[in-house]
Amino acid sequence: MRKFFNLNIVIFFGLCGLSMSWIAGCSYNSVPVTTEELEFWTMQLQPKFTSYVTKLIEEFEQEHENITIRWTDIPWEAMENKILTAVLSNTAPDVVNLNSNFAAKLANRNVWLDFNQHIFQKIKKNYLPNIQDSSSIGDSTFGLPWYLTTQITLYNKNLFKQADITNPPKTFDELISVAIKIKKKTGKYATFFTFVPGDSGEILESLVKMGVTLIDDQGQAGFNTPEGMKAFQYWVLLYKQGLLPPEVLTQGHRHALELYQSGEIALLSTGVESFSMIKKNAPTIAQVSVSAPQITGDTGKKNVAVMNLFIPNSTKKTEEAIKFAEFVTSTSNQLVFARQANVLPSTIDGIKTYIYEQKQLNYSTPLSDAITVSAMQLKNTETLIPIQENINQLQKIIYENLQYAMLEKKSVKQALSDAAETWNNFIAE
Repeated sequence: MRKFFNLNIVIFFGLCGLSMSWIAGCSYNSVPVTTEELEFWTMQLQPKFTSYVTKLIEEFEQEHENITIRWTDIPWEAMENKILTAVLSNTAPDVVNLNSNFAAKLANRNVWLDFNQHIFQKIKKNYLPNIQDSSSIGDSTFGLPWYLTTQITLYNKNLFKQADITNPPKTFDELISVAIKIKKKTGKYATFFTFVPGDSGEILESLVKMGVTLIDDQGQAGFNTPEGMKAFQYWVLLYKQGLLPPEVLTQGHRHALELYQSGEIALLSTGVESFSMIKKNAPTIAQVSVSAPQITGDTGKKNVAVMNLFIPNSTKKTEEAIKFAEFVTSTSNQLVFARQANVLPSTIDGIKTYIYEQKQLNYSTPLSDAITVSAMQLKNTETLIPIQENINQLQKIIYENLQYAMLEKKSVKQALSDAAETWNNFIAE
């Protein structure tokens, strides 16, 4: 935890009396200006972005001499429990950086400030409309979008060449034929999607891309439908035909990165931010990696991950907290961070500028290509997993039943039906 202090004292002079020609006497009364301290939590930005956040805070404090910022950075894995505990104990920070899924667990409990009640026109004017939805419920907006990542597909052009494949798959249907060719010609797997309940939400997202409604308007299971049956059958078939590594049932998304870096899979669904790691750990794989848009279904839907700034309703410094949140998420500050972190800005002007900058580069690198692909598909993205307090429980139920079907402990029909019934019983309780 870092503390930043900027003490400003204004001295008020009182003129007590005047002689006929000069001041006969005076007294000085020092009255300090009230300084508000805001507590600001971020999620896993230290140490890589310590200098960026430090400079950001210093600039804000210079512009707002009566406000100081106390910054605390929380590890990713600790943030959920820490913010829940802070909210319940009424010790929440004034501004907190969370993703939509974390914040959704508290959105229905009147925990977060509704920005629409304070800066509605600024939100509507400045931020990408499709991104605003990620932190909105009904007519209320609980978070200001900060930075974004969209999934891209990295593929190993050498493995593709060995399998006589020219283009990467655009859809899940195309993925099947690619997987068959990769396995037949190279003996390797095309890709890796985890079915571990507590890990990545990729499979939930894939269902939505395939046209499945996860939760209906009443909060009940919306996936026990022909579309849901087709989606369940898709993943069970891919697994049973040996087109997915067997460890998809036991290993998380991190294992997908390891397999790609070792050349054992030909495709990796990931964010641009992973490219630097691949370049460091497996430079030869990075050199033969090419970027393509994320794989989707018949709907054409693509997912975006949004990091937001939220303000708890419990803060006693609403006006100051809003000023700081607006400052952090301004176009100019977002662009600086986007360039450093290889993420995307969430403002309308920011993404226009960012795409323009990428196009103006007089050279092309695998990383710059990945950034361009990520940015260019942003206008067609949305948050696919609904804002739902118990979304992790839904993921657990669906993944476990998919595993049963993959291992032939249940039929696909039974797995789908059981998943829907379990979810409906859960929310009824």
